[in-house]
Amino acid sequence: MKAHSFKPGKRWLDSSGDPIQAHGGGVLYRHGTYYWYGENKADTTHAGVLRDLSRVDVIGINCYSSQDLYSWRFEGVVLPAEPNDPTSDLHPSKVVERPKVVYNSLTGKYVMWMHVDTADYAYARAGVATGDTPTGPFHYLGSIRPNGAMSRDMTLFQDEDGAAYLVFASEDNRTMHIALLSDDYTRPTGQVVRTLENRSREAPAVFRCGGKYYLITSGCTGWVPNAAECVIADSMSGPWNTQANPCRGAGSERTFGAQGTFVLPVAGRPGKYIFMADIWKRHDLGASRYAWLPIRFEADRIVIEWLDKWGLEML
Repeated sequence: MKAHSFKPGKRWLDSSGDPIQAHGGGVLYRHGTYYWYGENKADTTHAGVLRDLSRVDVIGINCYSSQDLYSWRFEGVVLPAEPNDPTSDLHPSKVVERPKVVYNSLTGKYVMWMHVDTADYAYARAGVATGDTPTGPFHYLGSIRPNGAMSRDMTLFQDEDGAAYLVFASEDNRTMHIALLSDDYTRPTGQVVRTLENRSREAPAVFRCGGKYYLITSGCTGWVPNAAECVIADSMSGPWNTQANPCRGAGSERTFGAQGTFVLPVAGRPGKYIFMADIWKRHDLGASRYAWLPIRFEADRIVIEWLDKWGLEML
């Protein structure tokens, strides 16, 4: 049955009736279609080796497509694991998280960045891949520590002028880095801004509304939910000023049991955004669910409230 609403926290099935596996994901809009990229965690959850962080062997990055944001078609594993190469960043024994994709109009390539790591999270690097179409296949180019800095939870943001930024938790997750990418989006330029210094924030999600930039993060408590925080700036270079927790209502002190991953601008609806988050099930990560919630504004301040069921007409 075709979906006509969002139901945060409920099982979300694709058009074939299978649970959507797109965790830690992000959405690209291109030529009338939305593409949702995320982690495929449909495998056994193993006990972690760091801070009780459980993990699933790398399967790869999934892609789903939609015209209405409610119903999603599975397009396949667009960046698969590499089980025959133990040295590969994409080997099942590694960690591949939080993929984000943007389109580069100069090169005609779709560029994917992701957090890649070892099971003990000591590798702390960002990986990059490119594809000729939004549904791949994507070809892995390798990983780096951007500008020589550790990189864990990350997001990718493309500004209205075409500039792209890699935003990532660095310095053992103590400080957030905002790194300007090259014109082809495949490497950092060396230009970096340090923000949220010594604040221990992760799970960044960035968006722009009008002349303001918003950065939503979570605290560093592993799979356990905590309070979100929003900072705001007039440019990506800052300064970034704290607006505190954007969530309101029951459960807001734990982001409603979820952790943000992306803010989705709704195509054709200027100023309308959806906060995308994961409700992690730490002992069965493949069963983790999604919480997509509308963002509303009170002056420059953003507000996110829980709704059991809602539709785009409410934006």
